[in-house]
Amino acid sequence: MITMIAIAIDFFEKVDKFLAKTVTTESIIFDYYLNFIPWINGLLWPLFALLAVIFFTSRMASNSEIISILSSGISYRRIMRPFLISSILLASLHWVGKNYLIPRSNKIKGEFESEHIRRSNKQTLDENTHFFINVEDNIEEKIYIKYFRKSDSTATTFRLEKFKDGDLASIVKSRKLEYKGPPNHWSLVDYEVHTFDGLDEQLIIHKGETLDTTFNFTPGDFFRYSNQMEMMTTKDLRTFINQEESRGIDTALKFKTELYGRTADPFTIIILTLMGMAIASRKIRGGMGYHLAAGVILGSAFVILQKFSLTFSVNMGMHPMLGAWLPNIIFGIITYFLVKNAQK
Repeated sequence: MITMIAIAIDFFEKVDKFLAKTVTTESIIFDYYLNFIPWINGLLWPLFALLAVIFFTSRMASNSEIISILSSGISYRRIMRPFLISSILLASLHWVGKNYLIPRSNKIKGEFESEHIRRSNKQTLDENTHFFINVEDNIEEKIYIKYFRKSDSTATTFRLEKFKDGDLASIVKSRKLEYKGPPNHWSLVDYEVHTFDGLDEQLIIHKGETLDTTFNFTPGDFFRYSNQMEMMTTKDLRTFINQEESRGIDTALKFKTELYGRTADPFTIIILTLMGMAIASRKIRGGMGYHLAAGVILGSAFVILQKFSLTFSVNMGMHPMLGAWLPNIIFGIITYFLVKNAQK
């Protein structure tokens, strides 16, 4: 039901853009909304679990079924067992989805959004770009590009600096850099090469109009989606993080937070399931309404805490693992006391 409501709200927000763009109904349904469903469910599954558990456990409590079970001599831990097993099964499915299935669908959805809805989702590293393209034991290669033009994959004012044992060994300068084709063929235009021997610069060893060569980067390295980390499987995400760190680019932190969050989010289902059971298993005068209100408040508090935690992790220097797991740690402690003090 919530998925259908989310689709309806999203459609009415974007219907003007769908009508204004040259996009087919088939593409809207199969490229966007068919992949929108896994994405929205990936975000809301923990809250779905919390509300579902509160809903049917509160019904059991209002009908005095929990009291009857406890009165028959069955322990509270035994009642918790099917809740725990079910939450582990749901968490396992959620883990598979977050790490492998949802990123693939997010890639299709993200490309559709960048093409037809929000072109700003796709950004270009087009001015004053620095990064390493090769880092070995004693050799480092760093490039600088003043301006990259995405329309024809050309760059102006290109410079390649090679360091050996921490000392500058050579510099390759070029007025223009042109992409010739896959996998990584480039052409230097109006180039010159300098070499260094300690602090003494040698003569220019080579200078010319054009030179075809290969570099360890492609035009794709200059493009970034605003939600690119959500479009990668866990294996690709780990590879990308290692590559970004080796190149000295400062975007790896938020990608690490996403990586740790893919394990933390499924574990959230287990915590919120036990929390919902502890809240709703006590028979009270307010009944299901009170239980659902408490569940919504706690779920909202969890989401707010999660957003703050991720912000601190990305912008305030908190370790990415702590940023991803801090909400679970805090709500895990709350759940422990709720279960400890539940009606037994």
